[in-house]
Amino acid sequence: MAIDSLDVRPIPPVHKHQTIFAHWQATAVDDVLELVNDHDPLPLYYQFEAEQAGKFAWEYLERGPDRWRVQIRRLAP
Repeated sequence: MAIDSLDVRPIPPVHKHQTIFAHWQATAVDDVLELVNDHDPLPLYYQFEAEQAGKFAWEYLERGPDRWRVQIRRLAP
C-alpha cells in the first residue's frame, strides 16, 4: 500500500478537484490518497460518489476547524 499525501490548501479553488482527481488516477488498488484541505471536502465526497461509486473508501482523519484531513483508499480500478 502506497500513500500519496496531497495538501491542496495553496491550490486555487478552481483547480483543486482537477488536481485531486489527477492524483487519484495515479493510485493503484489499495493505495491511499491522503488529502489536506482548509475546509470540509464534502462536495468532493459527493463528486467521488457520482463518478467513482464503489471504487473508494472515505475516512476523515482530522475535522477542522482550520485543517481537514481525509484518507481516500482505492478499492477497485
